[in-house]
Order: sequence, then C-alpha cells, then structure tokens
Amino acid sequence: MSKAYQKLGRKLRLGVIGGGPDSFIGSIHRSAATMHEEFEVVAGVFSSNPERSLLAGKEMGIARPYADPDALFAGEANADDPIDALAIMTPNNSHYDLSCRALDAGFNVFCEKPLTMTEEESADLVKRVNAAGKRYCVAYGYSGYAMVRQARDLVAQGVIGNITMVQSNYVQGHLATLTESELSGANWHMKPDLAGPSLILGDIATHSYHLASYVMSMEAASLSADVTALVDGRDADDYCGILLRYPNKARGVFWVTQAAAGGVHGLNLTLYGTKGGLEWHQEQPNELLVRPIDKPAYILTKGGTGLTGAGSRVSHVAIGHPEGYREAFANLYYDFASNIVDDLRNETPDPLSLWNPTVEEGAQGMAFVYAAVRSRDNDGKWEPVKDLT
Repeated sequence: MSKAYQKLGRKLRLGVIGGGPDSFIGSIHRSAATMHEEFEVVAGVFSSNPERSLLAGKEMGIARPYADPDALFAGEANADDPIDALAIMTPNNSHYDLSCRALDAGFNVFCEKPLTMTEEESADLVKRVNAAGKRYCVAYGYSGYAMVRQARDLVAQGVIGNITMVQSNYVQGHLATLTESELSGANWHMKPDLAGPSLILGDIATHSYHLASYVMSMEAASLSADVTALVDGRDADDYCGILLRYPNKARGVFWVTQAAAGGVHGLNLTLYGTKGGLEWHQEQPNELLVRPIDKPAYILTKGGTGLTGAGSRVSHVAIGHPEGYREAFANLYYDFASNIVDDLRNETPDPLSLWNPTVEEGAQGMAFVYAAVRSRDNDGKWEPVKDLT
C-alpha cells in the first residue's frame, strides 16, 4: 500500500499544466507521478488552446480539465477536494509565473527545468518557496536513477576521497541538421523569448551541470564557455564546451551538443578523487563503475549487493530487470509525495527522501546558464557562477 493511503487514506491529488496528449514529457510526468500509486492526476490544462485543453483532459479521463491556468486556479480554490500539488511542464517563460501562483494558492510544486528565465526570477522564487513552506521539486530526472544516488552517497562517504576532476558529456544528434519544426517556426525551444538565452545551455547542458553538482554536492565557482551554433542556418546554440573550477580547486570539463550526427543520447558522468573514481552512463543506467586507487575496479548493480541505503531505496524491481528514464522520474515523484504526506501529518521525513532536486538547485542551474552566456558573449572569459540561494 502506498504511503499516502497508509497515512491519509487517499492518494495525493495532482494537477498539471502543460504536457498534452502529444507531448513526450507530459506522458512521462503523468505516468511517473502515478507509478507508485501515491498520486492521481485529477485536474489539468493540456493546451494553450482552451477547446483542445478541455477535449484532451476528457479523452484522458481527467476529472477536472480546465480551459486555461486562470480557470484551474479559480476552480481548485473552490473545489471540495483541491489538488495537493501542481506539476508545471509548459514553455520555460511561464515557469516563474505559474510557480508563484501555485505557491500563493497553497500548492506544492513540481516544475520542469530550467527553473525560470532570469537569475533574478530564480533568486526570488527561492525566497517565495521558503516563505511558503511548500515542497518544490525541479525535474532533473537523472537524479532519480538509483545508481546516481548511490554515486552521491559514495562521494559523501569519502569513498573516492576529495574530488579533483569531473567530466560530463551529453552528446545528442537529433539536431544535426535543420529540422522541419525549426524551419517552420513551430519549435518553441528555438525561440529565446520562450526558451531562454541559449538552447543548448537551458535544454540539456543544465542537466550535465546538475548531475555533476548533485553527485559532488558542490556547485562550480567559475567557468569558461565556448557556446555556439554549429549547424549552418541555425541561430540557436547547439554546442557548448565548458571548463569549470570548483571551490575545492577541482576542475571540470563538459562537452554538450545536440548536433552530433549519429549521436543518440550520450549522457555520462566521470568523477575522480584522491582515492579513486566513479563512472556512470545513462544508456547503461543500472551500473556504477567504481575505480579504487589501490584495488581492481568493480561494478555496483541496481538492486544488487553492496548498495547503500541511498541506492537501495529507489531500486524497486529485482536485480536483472532494468529500471530506466520513466522510473527515475517516478522516484522524484515518490520522494515528492513522501515529503508532502509527512508535512500533512507533521511527521519527520526520511532523510533520503530529501534528495530530490530543490528550488535552490534549480536556481543554481540558472546561475550556471547565465555564467556560460556571459562567458560566451565575452569570448570565453572566465565568469563567476553566482550563488542565487
């Protein structure tokens, strides 16, 4: 039985804005939220077109579909059984406003990345979340993988010593040529007024940055970035190479692109410290390679022996059965639900349930993006990464 049923006698009620029936990320969110039977999706806005939103909600069996966000906030304010949380998966330029409105309405928030459009909005949202006392999770889905959490725990335990080097590559190929949606103007990700100042930085480089920061529990101090568009005829950035410096003198290298012809997904993380190293590849997510300095390398496997509580807690099926992208997202919702239930019952949360990406982590993602933008605009000049928390 789910924790929500055990503690509350009901599932938590989730509302969503964005992610209609044809949206890849929308189906990921809805199925991930309900995978562990902690949430049920009871309300939502599924299109910027009011008629399509209502129709889509009805076709998906949503109890309370709404025409637009105004209708949702008004309707849930008067509902006998209002939503406990709101999931936001709209274009980037609406994240801040919808988050503020959700917090003002008393809802917990699960929001897609990047957090906002500006550093100022991010810093303000951190203050608003803390003042509201609500749970806020940012959809850095890769932090939900069991072996990523295992890696974080090993670093925290000092298994590889003090971090000296980090590398994260994220090499995709779906934008190796100009796309039809790009040429027609239908792809909002290519529009700075909707997506932010850099496609590559806001869309996937922020994942590389968060993954490294999450596992190390450390933000970068400064960076030097080469950010550009490599495909002829494209204005939006599709490539970045970034050097990073960390407060403990560690060094980092990121290679991130969506324009690698033949590339598939290619997200990986490699860490080295004074006692050894760790390596994780998202396309083989159930394995973590550990490289001690004084003994042979070995592989930890999801659901297998040798895991700490951090890795075991989010391994839900038996060893040998893969758990992937959707399950990682579901782990974020699993912890999100656990925290909401504990808050409703005034109970102390399991410390490992607090490993979800926070609003502060989302804000630091924006600090990374804008430091890289400033460096891009100044021919790779080293720029500080601001503390927006």
